[in-house]
Amino acid sequence: MSQVNHKNFEWNPKLVDRYNLAGPRYTSYPTAPQFHDAFQSDEFTQALINSNASAAPLSLYFHIPFCAKICFYCGCNKIATRDTGRCEPYLEHLIKEMDLVAKHLDTSRPVNQLHWGGGTPTFLSHEQMRELMRETRKRFNLRDDDLGDYSIEIDPREIEPDTLALLREIGFNRVSFGLQDLNPKVQEAVNRVQPRDMTEGAIIQARELGFRSLNLDLIYGLPHQTPETFAATLEEVIEINPDRLSVFNYAHLPERFKPQRRINADDLPSPDDKLKILEQTITRLVDAGYVFIGMDHFAKPEDSLAIAQQEGRLHRNFQGYTTHSECDLIAMGTSSISQVGPTYAQNDYDTESYEAKIGQGRFATIKGMTLSQDDLIRRAAINQLICHFSLDGDFFAKQHKINFANYFAKELNLLKQHQADGLLNIEGNQLEVTPAGRLLIRSICMVFDAYLDQESIGKAFSRII
Repeated sequence: MSQVNHKNFEWNPKLVDRYNLAGPRYTSYPTAPQFHDAFQSDEFTQALINSNASAAPLSLYFHIPFCAKICFYCGCNKIATRDTGRCEPYLEHLIKEMDLVAKHLDTSRPVNQLHWGGGTPTFLSHEQMRELMRETRKRFNLRDDDLGDYSIEIDPREIEPDTLALLREIGFNRVSFGLQDLNPKVQEAVNRVQPRDMTEGAIIQARELGFRSLNLDLIYGLPHQTPETFAATLEEVIEINPDRLSVFNYAHLPERFKPQRRINADDLPSPDDKLKILEQTITRLVDAGYVFIGMDHFAKPEDSLAIAQQEGRLHRNFQGYTTHSECDLIAMGTSSISQVGPTYAQNDYDTESYEAKIGQGRFATIKGMTLSQDDLIRRAAINQLICHFSLDGDFFAKQHKINFANYFAKELNLLKQHQADGLLNIEGNQLEVTPAGRLLIRSICMVFDAYLDQESIGKAFSRII
C-alpha cells in the first residue's frame, strides 16, 4: 500500500505497521480491566448520593440482552431465544433496579440522553417496549421536548411494519441499525442474512417518521470479505445515505466468545487485506462528504456529532463518541457499566445472578472503581486527545491546577518518538495530532495510561486498527 494523503487523515503504511499494536479503545479511563471487586453495591449507592450535589443531567442506559438469532461474530452479552415471554422476569427486575436508583438519586435531574442497547432491544414485544418506557418515565425526568438524544439499537430483521412508528411515539428520536456487510456470502458466513432493501426500507421509514439521526453499523474483517467486496458494500451504503456510520474492527476471539467458533479462521481476510479495507473505507467515506470523527466513527457535517467535535464539546464513553459530556451515566441491566462522578460500577454478567441481587433489594454491582485525582487528570487528557486530536497544555494546567510540563514530563519524553515519526506536533505545551496520527490516536493516548502492562496488554485488548 502506498501513502495516502486525504484531508484530515493520512494513511502511512510504515507507521501503521509500526504502531498497529494491541491497545484500549478508551471508552473509559481507567479501562475495564482495572475495575476490582472491592467496589460493590454500597460504594455505588454512595456514588449516586454524592452525585446529587452536582445536579448534573442524566444519561440512562438499558441493556436488553435478548436475540432471536445469534450472529456468529458477536461478542456482546446476550441470550438467544424466540420467546418474548422470557423477557418478562428481566423487565420486572429492570423496573426494580430503577426503583433502587430512584431511592438514592435526585430524579428531578433531566434525562438528556437515553439508550437501549443489546442484544436486540426490538426483540421486545410492542407492549413490553411501551411498558419499559412508561415505567422509566414514572421514575425519571424524561424530556418531552424531543431535544434529548433518545436512541435505540435496531436489527432490521427483527422489526414489524409499525415498530418504528411505536418507537417514535414513545420518545425515541435516534436509531442505530446493525448491518455489518451487504455481501450475501459474508452474511451467510456470520448467520446474518439481511438484504439491502430491508435496511434501506427501515431507514426511509425512520426518516419519514422524523427520527433526527440515523446510524449504520458496519464491521470489517469478517469471513470472505475482500477489499473489492467491501468497496461494493460501501457504495451501496453511501446510496442508502445514513447520517452516521460506525465501522468496527472484527476481533476474532473464539476462546472468549463461543459463537465465533462457528467462523472458520481460514475464511477471514489477511491482515494486509483488512488494513486495505479500512484505508479504502476512510478515503471513500470522506470523499462522499462524511467527517472522519475518529477511530471508527463518521458523520455528516451537519450531524450533531460533527458539530460537537467542531465546537470542542465531543466526549467519549461506553457507547462511543457522544455529545453529552456533562451527564452522569446510569446503566441498568446485566453487564452494564455506570459512570457516576469519579466512579465506574459494573453489573453482574449473569442474568440469574443479576435478577437474584436486584430481587433482594440491592444493586447487582460486581466490580468498579473510584478514580483518584491522577485518574481524573489522565482521563481528561485522553478524552481531549481522542475526541479533538489536540491538547492545550497551558489551558489544561489551569483547569486541573497542575504544572503541565512537570506533571507529564515522562509522557512528553515518550511522545518525542511519535513526534519524530510524524504522528504528533509538540510546541511548548501544545500537542497537535497530525493527519497521520489521527488513525493511530489510541497509541498516543496509551502514553498517558498509567495502568498499561505491556506483558499482558495483548491478552486484554485488540489491535489499534
